[in-house]
Amino acid sequence: MGLRREGRELALQMLYAQDSQKSELRETLRGFRDGVEAVQRVREFAEGLVLGVQQHQTEIDEAIKARSKNWSLSRMPRVDLNIMRLATFELLFRSDIPKKVSINEAIEIAKKYGDKESPAFVNGILDEMVPCDKQEERSE
Repeated sequence: MGLRREGRELALQMLYAQDSQKSELRETLRGFRDGVEAVQRVREFAEGLVLGVQQHQTEIDEAIKARSKNWSLSRMPRVDLNIMRLATFELLFRSDIPKKVSINEAIEIAKKYGDKESPAFVNGILDEMVPCDKQEERSE
């Protein structure tokens, strides 16, 4: 597994813990630093994603909500929602990461951590975030 995949999975675990425990982000990060062994680059990438999601959570949640027909955020499985938050942060705020990579990584992580419907659900919503990229690919 690549370092960035490990970082995304660690970030998902951090966001899920944060979501479940309703604790301060600082406490969640400290708990993971103390309790989870990870390579420094993995940890830095994960923490950067988590901090980015937190900083832009309102915009990220609005983007997800706008594309999720008949689903409120509160009804979404927590794992799926946090996977989409990570990927949406990458799609909207990390121009150094190709959009296709962000979506594919989210789908793979959903296969591992979600239920059997998670990959399709995550893919459907994230695909809606990059419609112009798909049109460009079709015209090539």
